[in-house]
Amino acid sequence: MHAMQYEIGLPADYDMGIIRERVATRGHALDGYAGLGLKAYLVRERGVDGSTVNQYSPFYLWSSLTGMNGFLWGGGGFQNIVRDFGRPVIRHWIGAGYERGPSSETVPRAASRRTDPIPADTDPATAVERALAELRRHSGMAGVHSAALAVDPRHWELVRFTLWEHEVAADEEETAYRVLHLSTPHLGDITTGRHW
Repeated sequence: MHAMQYEIGLPADYDMGIIRERVATRGHALDGYAGLGLKAYLVRERGVDGSTVNQYSPFYLWSSLTGMNGFLWGGGGFQNIVRDFGRPVIRHWIGAGYERGPSSETVPRAASRRTDPIPADTDPATAVERALAELRRHSGMAGVHSAALAVDPRHWELVRFTLWEHEVAADEEETAYRVLHLSTPHLGDITTGRHW
């Protein structure tokens, strides 16, 4: 499993209806994309859920590198983002674990992302094992659709991404999003539990 996200910042007075229309008319294009576990079409809207910015921030879980590479530079769709918004920086992480929650059969309406540094004096293996145990606990919470844990070994950070059945109040350590659409063509190929 590989995780990635790009964040497209939009002006404070941007009409977010343009993004909603874009997702409504184009989001289905990846509903059958090879190698894609899931794509959550996410937005942050100024003044909503405590956000101070307007942002389009899709999040992906890939079940194969071939699918991810095909999307990014094989003509699989990313060229449309580049054409319309410029080339964004893509954050990407190595998947460490994935869990389905009690609301996994529902359509998620919200998402959250939490990023925690791995201190320099902490063994990464210990940090990841602790985070996986927390992921299992967290994914059992009411309203959780699914949750993934990934690692950035360049900056030594743990990233937990959660899809929620309903809007959730993210704390100051989390970023909250609204889900406009969810494509899950190969979500079944992403196994639960740890990924190694």
